Amino acid sequence: MKATVVDLRYKISDILKALDRDEDVEILYHGKTKGIIVPVSGKTAMLVKDHLFFNMAASEKPVDKIMDNLRGGRYRDL
Repeated sequence: MKATVVDLRYKISDILKALDRDEDVEILYHGKTKGIIVPVSGKTAMLVKDHLFFNMAASEKPVDKIMDNLRGGRYRDL
């Protein structure tokens, strides 16, 4: 399916229906492709409760150590 930026605003239900049908949605801006929205398959979707950030309370580690792991290298040099 092809959709314009205006369609994203006014016809989002049609775009969501296309994603439910497992169609890729090509986003056009001034007639040129700006991006593609791809439906998520059930196997790659992650539940919120399974994400490390939301499961910090159940962990034995201190929260600051978990946050360091989530942030990666950005804040290690401070």
